[in-house]
Amino acid sequence: MPFVESSIIINGNIDEIYKIAKDMEKYPEFMPDVKSVKVVAREENQTTTKWITSVEGTPICWTEVDVFDDENKNIKYCLIEGDLDKFEGEWIFTQNSEGTKVELTVDFDFGMPTLAELLGPILTEKVRENSMMMLNSMKNKIEGLEA
Repeated sequence: MPFVESSIIINGNIDEIYKIAKDMEKYPEFMPDVKSVKVVAREENQTTTKWITSVEGTPICWTEVDVFDDENKNIKYCLIEGDLDKFEGEWIFTQNSEGTKVELTVDFDFGMPTLAELLGPILTEKVRENSMMMLNSMKNKIEGLEA
């Protein structure tokens, strides 16, 4: 199963960046490939969210559970239903001398072995591109560079 890890340094306060990352319903405002995110359940340290994204014009929909570790500035997510067989990972936020390092991991399985054999590298690259788009969009929002 493919695993993608991406990271970026954002010139901003870790608490501010983490707060924006937790507000997933606002992602469509600054992440073009994220069409909608809706919180369908909220508990003390977790949400259940429904996502609609677009990859190369193809909609991909799923529902996930997001677990927030406010003390360690970490968000773990895991698919509970949707277009993929597996989609999970985490956001990791670390303050350093350059700003805040934001890491995003994605562990996924499209659930079609034939498709994975034929298009695995292409699909992995699309997930990597989408992850970097999300990180760059967050960086632009924090650093005030959005168009």
